[in-house]
Amino acid sequence: MAEKILTGPRRAPASGQSPKGLIVTLHGYGSNGEDLSSLAPYWDRLLPDMQFSSPNAPTHVPGFGEMYQWFAIESMDPIHLAKGAREAAPVLEAFLEAEMARFGVTKMETALVGFSQGTMMALQVGLASKEPYAGILGFSGALVGNPEIASKPPVLLVHGDQDDVVPLAASQMAQRYLSAAGLDARLHVSPRATHTIAMDGLQLGGAFLARVLNGA
Repeated sequence: MAEKILTGPRRAPASGQSPKGLIVTLHGYGSNGEDLSSLAPYWDRLLPDMQFSSPNAPTHVPGFGEMYQWFAIESMDPIHLAKGAREAAPVLEAFLEAEMARFGVTKMETALVGFSQGTMMALQVGLASKEPYAGILGFSGALVGNPEIASKPPVLLVHGDQDDVVPLAASQMAQRYLSAAGLDARLHVSPRATHTIAMDGLQLGGAFLARVLNGA
């Protein structure tokens, strides 16, 4: 797994200037990098100097063409999910290190954004890093297992109250766990939203990223 090299779409800063920071978006199960790269235009006004990188997960979902997975989901058993996230972490960590070197930014100038399984990966990798990332924004996801917390970046979790894929309770439990561990971890519940990124969450997410990356 660690030898796999991730690829996916990149989007240069809207300002046309050299990047002052990096936002890495991590898609959900059965999707691809193009999916979350579509978030960038919504955040251009707030984040004009940010580079966006949206890797495809390391393996294809069997039988679904250009759809990818960070790890196979054979069940929603917490032990299985935690094992999958741990095993997928090294390839994502290698990608992040390479992207930061490519664009000349540090972890404190890099934010992780995930959706669903991508949120599981953002939390797994982001919390285990001894040097903190600027922030972690997680949509419709979960904290799997009992991950190592080596640093305490700010975290914003966003979840629909009618999510029938990953229940709202997953983000509620994650927020409580992270807060108890001393992190600035907040949760926004999108009313009447299913397993998606609703407009209120998109706007709050952009404001969060501007705060942690621009100091806005």
